[in-house]
Amino acid sequence: MSPQGIVIYGPPASGKDTITAALTHLDPRFTLLSKLKVGTGRADGYEFVSAEHLDKLREAGRLVAETHRYGNVYAIDRQTIEDRHAAGYVPVVHMGNVSDLRQLVGKVPDGWLRVLLWIPREVTEQRSQSRGDVDTAKRLAAWDETLADLETNTDAGFFHLRIHTNRLGADAAAREIMSAYDRLRDAGCPQAQECRH
Repeated sequence: MSPQGIVIYGPPASGKDTITAALTHLDPRFTLLSKLKVGTGRADGYEFVSAEHLDKLREAGRLVAETHRYGNVYAIDRQTIEDRHAAGYVPVVHMGNVSDLRQLVGKVPDGWLRVLLWIPREVTEQRSQSRGDVDTAKRLAAWDETLADLETNTDAGFFHLRIHTNRLGADAAAREIMSAYDRLRDAGCPQAQECRH
């Protein structure tokens, strides 16, 4: 059985958007799954909805994950995943914490390829400042939360792939992810592997 998609986890500025764009460029089947968003800020990769609309989806049992961060609410609609699969696409999802990631993957251990992108804290600060973020302090707080989240809620085999994006370029990282996805698809339940670059 093919995995349902790819879930990418990592601290702010670790390259989730850049690597997802590289994945899509290499193979258009891999597409970012837009999250629903209640709040303000960046629009890329999100579909803004009202709190009332999100409430209706929640009551209908359609939300597979919901995150509160930066004063906003982010959610994933189960129907969007199903629509992508039906159209022949492989959804790529960005997750901000392990509990939401576990909620997304559910009870199928290798139903999603789980990828950890990592960078040192100082690299998050440098990248955030260089791209003009006005909330770098919040990004650094999120980096701290990500580290604590990993230390508390995962073990050595939780992620199929670990990539240090301050050591590996986006195209090379995308190729590593595609190869890992193919292995997971072809082997069914391979032993978790780490990519130490």
